[in-house]
Amino acid sequence: MRFFKRFFITGLLVWIPLVITVWVIMLLIHTLESFVPTFLSSEALFGISLPGFSVILVLVVVLLTGLVTANLIGRTLFEQWEKLLGRIPLVRSIYNSVKQVSDTVLAPNGQAFREAVLVEYPRKGAWTIAFLTGAPGGEVVGKLPVECVSVYVPTTPNPTSGFFLMLPRSDVVKLDMTVDAALKYIVSMGVVVPTERPPL
Repeated sequence: MRFFKRFFITGLLVWIPLVITVWVIMLLIHTLESFVPTFLSSEALFGISLPGFSVILVLVVVLLTGLVTANLIGRTLFEQWEKLLGRIPLVRSIYNSVKQVSDTVLAPNGQAFREAVLVEYPRKGAWTIAFLTGAPGGEVVGKLPVECVSVYVPTTPNPTSGFFLMLPRSDVVKLDMTVDAALKYIVSMGVVVPTERPPL
């Protein structure tokens, strides 16, 4: 029984990362393909099924959108499109919220999720890894007693859910580890310990 358990666990350690990786990739491909209407599928255009055609089509559309909106005419058209969406009550609220988050997170010069930090959470003496997302703004700044920073504390093993906290800058300890290394540490529940970054 001990022999079976040992080699069964060894086999699981080989297959689980591979299966999860394939599952995530297939989920991503399926999600991208779901955005392509039926009349633009390879069956409708060429009469045959071409695996991956819908994914390539989506990537090409995204790339062309970026090229078009990078010039003056494209930006003008995009601004008019945003103004149109801004006149629709429910759509306006959802679109503006999602756009603010995506602009902050995906902007090349943005600072969101660019730095891993250490904070005491959920109580004094208990430490966890968080990500610096910026600084409080607006009315909140005037209500805070000290200078604070905004951090996102992800949950384990699913980092897509978590908690937004505003903490005193002095209570946040900066880490040298990369964001990727910190994410691996969180997802693995502390099993995959990040190696120290070599000195520059």
